[in-house]
Amino acid sequence: MKKKASSSIGVWCLVAAVVVLLVEARIAAAVNCSPLELSPCVGAVTGSQPPSGACCNKLREQRPCLCGYLRDPNLRQYVNSPGARRVASACGVPTPTC
Repeated sequence: MKKKASSSIGVWCLVAAVVVLLVEARIAAAVNCSPLELSPCVGAVTGSQPPSGACCNKLREQRPCLCGYLRDPNLRQYVNSPGARRVASACGVPTPTC
């Protein structure tokens, strides 16, 4: 009986993991990965002003795209800049680990 119960738990854990992965993939697919979406953040990234609510909202929305931006040699310098890291921190968006 114990063996059957533990294999049932294992199956349920596997099902839960698959569901989580599918939901995350769907969210990433729903995001329009365009660096232009982050235009509300330009002033905060390049200056010393705090990020606006619109900037933080767009940054959270674009979070699934950040690794792609980091891989792009044309965008990497902006996404990885001290100003961008300061804005991400102020918005509560963790630095991506890609």
